[in-house]
Amino acid sequence: MVSEGLITLFFEAAFIRRWNDHICPVILTELDKQAHKVLIAYVLAKFEHSQHQKNIQWINLIEGAMFEFLHRVTLTDIKPQVFHRMMRQKGDQLNSWVFEKLAPFMAQNHTQLFERFKTYFNQSSSYPDEKKILQASHYLATQWEFKLLYPYNQFKYTIEKTREEIEDQIEDHMDLLGVQKILLGKKTARLIGFCGELRFQKRWTMSPQLPETSVLGHMLIVSMLAYLCALHIDADDCLKKDIYYGGFFHDLPEVLTRDIISPVKTSVEGLRNIIADMENAMLAEHIMPLIPIDWQDEILYYIHLKDSNNNEKPIASQLIEACDHFAAYIEAAFSYQHGITSRHLADARKTLYDKYCTKTICNIDFGQMFGYFS
Repeated sequence: MVSEGLITLFFEAAFIRRWNDHICPVILTELDKQAHKVLIAYVLAKFEHSQHQKNIQWINLIEGAMFEFLHRVTLTDIKPQVFHRMMRQKGDQLNSWVFEKLAPFMAQNHTQLFERFKTYFNQSSSYPDEKKILQASHYLATQWEFKLLYPYNQFKYTIEKTREEIEDQIEDHMDLLGVQKILLGKKTARLIGFCGELRFQKRWTMSPQLPETSVLGHMLIVSMLAYLCALHIDADDCLKKDIYYGGFFHDLPEVLTRDIISPVKTSVEGLRNIIADMENAMLAEHIMPLIPIDWQDEILYYIHLKDSNNNEKPIASQLIEACDHFAAYIEAAFSYQHGITSRHLADARKTLYDKYCTKTICNIDFGQMFGYFS
């Protein structure tokens, strides 16, 4: 069972403001940065796998991204230069402190995952290819943010030094083909930028929400929740990968259509099918041309959880849908806990809780999980 403390920690990342000593044209949060990093890491890994014939260990990449997410959120918003210096000089002690803080959330319900988490940071030789991809993705996501705020901060004495530090770190990863492709500024860069726009699309646009979550941040939370469920049912590596990336990419079409809420989709008979057809057409026109041909079927599978023959994996579909609804329920419940409510949030809380309060899916007691935040 997914622990309540770990779920809460996922959402706390939405409170952590990035670049909070800079003028920012939009709010940049740690949750969104980590989600963008996961997207970029997938792209870099696919290029290494398809073009350089690297044997990418996808589960290592997925778990490495989660481990780095938890590590960063636990240490909160430390200025990057200070963080990296602390890790160089006192890394072992900081890691031990992080392990101690996360033990109440992971040691009981996620024992084996917690052991892999500690190994990831204690053994520098673990996950070498995946760590390199994640590190490159970290700096590329940071650079994407920096380009947004750079025009507003040229008065800052240190701004050029910050730019040089980011570019120097990216140069150290130029042996990765995906990095070269992104810096070229063509199709791959447009894909990364296009998908990054999901950071600007806020959830619950008809209601106040705290913390505010973006569509991209929501995608990451759904993928992590679904992956933890996949571990709980002891899924094989192929199914775990499908569940994680299916959870992550399930809302990708919203970069084109924006978030069409469920009540609207179900308000008119046949409207859901019309929306699906429209999404498919827009994906084919705007997103697919940016993706290498040999990846396109996989991306479409993750979006729809159906292969080219219209076959689906029921376990993946059921878990992802439940985790998607669970994430929406927590978003509404967290706002309520912080003293913010509205008709839309109240209706969502009641409807989703009533739907899942007694439901078990793939031997996972979702009723208990919904009860954490009831």
